[in-house]
Amino acid sequence: MAKGSFKVGDEVAITATVRKRITEDRVSVLIPTYSQPRSIVDTTPHVSSGQKIGLTGEVVRVDDDTVTVGGKDLGITVKRSAVRLVTSHVPPKRKTSIEKARRQ
Repeated sequence: MAKGSFKVGDEVAITATVRKRITEDRVSVLIPTYSQPRSIVDTTPHVSSGQKIGLTGEVVRVDDDTVTVGGKDLGITVKRSAVRLVTSHVPPKRKTSIEKARRQ
């Protein structure tokens, strides 16, 4: 697989920068190549402005130069350069071939 190529189902990570704490359990973050600030759940007590945090999610769509990442706190489309691969998706293996299953 070429560098920067992703497929649906891959687990990916994005490094975001903390802007400020909004409430006790939410912080505002800046995500590279995403044009707006984003609010996420973060209950760690000591988060400071400028701190880097990692967000992980699953690839749900791949376009020419963008990747849509979904997950518990995500649902964003960013450029491929902002995303790094954590785990590649491997589809489950069949126990029997389709040909054998049809014959039975």
